[in-house]
Order: sequence, then structure tokens, then C-alpha cells
Amino acid sequence: MAVFNGVFPIQAGKEAAARAFAAETSGPRRPDLEAHLMRAGVTRETWTLQETPMGSLMLVWFEGDVEKAFADLTTDSEYTNWFRAQVLDVTGVDLGTPSDDPPPAVLVDYRA
Repeated sequence: MAVFNGVFPIQAGKEAAARAFAAETSGPRRPDLEAHLMRAGVTRETWTLQETPMGSLMLVWFEGDVEKAFADLTTDSEYTNWFRAQVLDVTGVDLGTPSDDPPPAVLVDYRA
């Protein structure tokens, strides 16, 4: 099973919107999130808001099929369209457009 650990910049002044996005995703839209994660075989996912002197960052970590998870977010449904719009608004990252950048490289993955 693969892991994804990525950092997404929070646009200046969008910290409250990031918190609201996370609250809605894990609250009223949780069934949609769970369906997405099940389709991608994701067994665990965390989002963390890290405030730094250089700006705020959203740290996203999940375990599962990384390619399938991002591919599922490019499909058209009410949830994925809403999710992509929220990510674009909060971070400026367009999940609907494949990135040419390499994925984050896992350097250490310790398991007991």
C-alpha cells in the first residue's frame, strides 16, 4: 500500500475557509468523502493545518492507491466538483488538471 504526504499552500487569509472546508468534509459531506476514499482503497487520511512564518500550509497524508485517489477526484459528480472548487479556492491548486510535477518522495516510512 502506498502513502501520499503532500503540502498545499493556503492562500493568504484563507485559513478560516480551510477550516470550514475540513469541517464540512468531515461533517455533512462525510458520506461522500467516505465513498471517495473507499473507491480509492484509502484506509486512513489526515489533514493538518500548519501555520508558519512563510504562510499557512495544508498537510495531507493518506494511505491507499494514490493514483486512483487523485483520478477519482477528476471525475464529475456533485461531490468531486465541490471538492475541487474548495481546494482551488483555499489553496489555488487545481486538482482537475494533472500536474507534471513529480509526487512527493517518501524518504522514511517506519512501521513497528
